[in-house]
Amino acid sequence: MVREVKPTRSELLEVKRRIKLTKSGYKILKMKRDGLILEFFKILEQAKEIRGKIQKDYDDAMAKSAIAESVDGTIAVRSAAFAMRRHPEISLRSRNLMGIVVPDIESTLVKSTVDERGYGVIGTSTYIDEATEAFENLVETMVQAAEIETTMKKLLDEIEKTKRRVNALEFNVIPELEEAETFIELRLEEMERENTFRLKRIKDKAEAKGEAA
Repeated sequence: MVREVKPTRSELLEVKRRIKLTKSGYKILKMKRDGLILEFFKILEQAKEIRGKIQKDYDDAMAKSAIAESVDGTIAVRSAAFAMRRHPEISLRSRNLMGIVVPDIESTLVKSTVDERGYGVIGTSTYIDEATEAFENLVETMVQAAEIETTMKKLLDEIEKTKRRVNALEFNVIPELEEAETFIELRLEEMERENTFRLKRIKDKAEAKGEAA
């Protein structure tokens, strides 16, 4: 970059302006990066909790399903599953998190009452109801997990992008601008000395001519 700049006072002012602007942008990006990292660790804690809850809900659903099958039989359990009259619905919206668009997932019709499940109460035990409720809980937890995991991934991607930009400014752009500033200042000082020396020689010659006359 030093080779490309012109050692003029106007160029020096422009470089100084760019340094000031770049350092300001660097500080803002650093603040954004730090904020994103803090937000990521908050989401990470939620992700750890939801992963544990998924495992717990899954184990509970499988255990209750096994009990229902042992009491009512596999055919009865499967018939109850196929008898469901309505199915869960997912609505996907978006929200802004520190300038990043992240998903906002809402699930409806996941939980249902006994009369909404489609299978008859007569001929089935409460174990099928318990298994159904356990699987509904599992579905709700999985929807929450999808939102959290996606948000965490988007935050990670943005952190990496911001870190690259911060590093580029810190280790490339700003040092190059400061190097250009130093080069121009040194060159201007050198030119000033040369000009002063030249003026002194002209003055000395003029004085010498005056004395000779």
